[in-house]
Amino acid sequence: MACTPFILDGGLSTELEERGFQIQGDPLWSARILYTNPNAIKDVHYRFLQCGSDVITTATYQASIEGFIKHLGLKPEEAEDLIMSGVRLARESAADFMASGLTADKQRGVPLVAGSVGPYGAFLLDGSEYTGVYASSMSVEELKNWHRPQIRSLVAAGVDLLALETIPSLKEAEALVELLREFPAAKAWLSFSCKDAQNISDGNRFARAVQVACNSSQLVAVGVNCSPPALVTPLLESAKSHKAANVNWVVYPNSGEDWDPSTG
Repeated sequence: MACTPFILDGGLSTELEERGFQIQGDPLWSARILYTNPNAIKDVHYRFLQCGSDVITTATYQASIEGFIKHLGLKPEEAEDLIMSGVRLARESAADFMASGLTADKQRGVPLVAGSVGPYGAFLLDGSEYTGVYASSMSVEELKNWHRPQIRSLVAAGVDLLALETIPSLKEAEALVELLREFPAAKAWLSFSCKDAQNISDGNRFARAVQVACNSSQLVAVGVNCSPPALVTPLLESAKSHKAANVNWVVYPNSGEDWDPSTG
């Protein structure tokens, strides 16, 4: 990766809601729109590229084989293809943008596609991606088994890297770092949801979480997402001595509100 910053996109679901889609309360979150209106996904990707994003993130944060079977009535192979379609839509948006001639920056490279992988807690739809409480009753192997089909589908579809995001627990981070080794050509960033200026959501030190993440030679970045902006600087300061020199920071906080599973 270059020394200059890479600009990520913004909240896909927020933009879809602005266009009238009902996202909050849906057990599939924005992943449902992959099935019901894929062109709307492409349009949001394209708008982010117009605004300067160097990286666009697939609409697969809450996508899972189990979820698509349960909530859409798909067969397993159809569920896998729907996850893969998120990558295809992002690629098509990037190709359309580069062909449009609208970019004024002639040095701008082809946008990267990051395959979004949310935590197991997102599937539970109970706000536990901000607590990580479920990890205490699950083994590392169980967490690996949960994440494997989604990661396998995203890698097979040809993502540039994986966005392992909003991870609330050290155990789930350990599981993802181990699972990455099964896909040796894959690169990834790993970002945590955090409860305060020192700790990730399950109460473990952010510095320790960064140390665990940097055990992976496949990681290009580690950091913080979906946490209040005021926490970002102290969190990074607390962990800077634990970050590997060849790993970047990745940061994309929320707007500062808390998430209530009953009201949003």
